[in-house]
Amino acid sequence: MRILVTGSSNGIGRAICEKFLGCGHTVIGIDVLDKTIDSVNYSHYIADIFDGELPEIGLPDILINNAGVQDSGRDIDVNLKGTIRITEKYGIHPSIKSVLFIASASASTGAEFPEYAASKGGMVAYMKSTALRVAEFGATSNSLSPGGVITDLNSHIIDDERLWKLVLNETMLNRWADVGEIAEWAYFVTAVNRSMTAQDILIDNGEAAKTNFIW
Repeated sequence: MRILVTGSSNGIGRAICEKFLGCGHTVIGIDVLDKTIDSVNYSHYIADIFDGELPEIGLPDILINNAGVQDSGRDIDVNLKGTIRITEKYGIHPSIKSVLFIASASASTGAEFPEYAASKGGMVAYMKSTALRVAEFGATSNSLSPGGVITDLNSHIIDDERLWKLVLNETMLNRWADVGEIAEWAYFVTAVNRSMTAQDILIDNGEAAKTNFIW
């Protein structure tokens, strides 16, 4: 199948690309950064999903909306409006099999920078709208909402021993996910799953549900 992944040059997006490539699929990446994947089955296009010229690459079988920014002054524009723009161009068509949105735990908890949380909450709502529209094609539309994920962008937390200990203590499992785990979820939800749609999956190591019950 042909897979389109936005935000493909690093972190979760790159891991998702590598997962699909490893399973024999053709992958197309869109990012504002240069290509970081070397494979004959990978094509890379540099574009801003909000206001850049989008490439004419044909229609994918699976669309994975991963591109995003945080506390940038452009969170609503990129994370929400840019994602809608990408989906309307590449995701709503008769041959689509699945559309996936990489949202955030903050979509439901609100516990992040205000515009970031709002952009991801809007993304989850738009995911459900997309599910209604692609259902006629037998396609699914879902979102993944990761909590903490070990990436270079979070190195300022991970490398601070005191802060890292405090952050992990907020989760039930005393850990964060790595990008490979999120890629595995992305693969299953899009390439294997055929019956679940319009759902947001929270992958936060129990952070949102952690409570201290005092007798």
